[in-house]
Amino acid sequence: MTDTEGREPTIRYTADTVVFGTDEGQPRLLLVRRADDCDAYPGCWALPGGHVDRDETARDAAVRELAEETGLNLDLREDATLSLVGVYDQVGRDPRGRYVSAAYGIVLPDCPPVIGGDDAAEARWFSGAELRDAELRWAFDHERIALDADALLHPPHVRGPLEAS
Repeated sequence: MTDTEGREPTIRYTADTVVFGTDEGQPRLLLVRRADDCDAYPGCWALPGGHVDRDETARDAAVRELAEETGLNLDLREDATLSLVGVYDQVGRDPRGRYVSAAYGIVLPDCPPVIGGDDAAEARWFSGAELRDAELRWAFDHERIALDADALLHPPHVRGPLEAS
């Protein structure tokens, strides 16, 4: 019998943030490059996010992780309203085990400066063309989450960065 046989699997709770901004009239998406010593998808691009602590909500965790990984503190912005994009619980979405993520999205009128921190080696804003580059390596199911957020947060008459040209 394996050590997990007959027991319920441990489910980990995480929160991700999809942040869209605008630079010179062009939409951008904020991503972080996972550090090379990360235990899943090292060097790949991901949405800022991480584990929900025992004493916080998923929304609070999303804001905290965003600040830790990019330096962008939504609590300091009056224009910061997060919307729930969805809950992502597909079996196998994370190679480390069973993870359920609440994803939140926001559209900012600008692209404030960002810097990689915590377990993010780098943080940067991506244009639509860069996001559609076949060489861009996404972590987890974050491309799917970003596409869902793009469709949800951008009205049909406003092009989001992930919308094909």
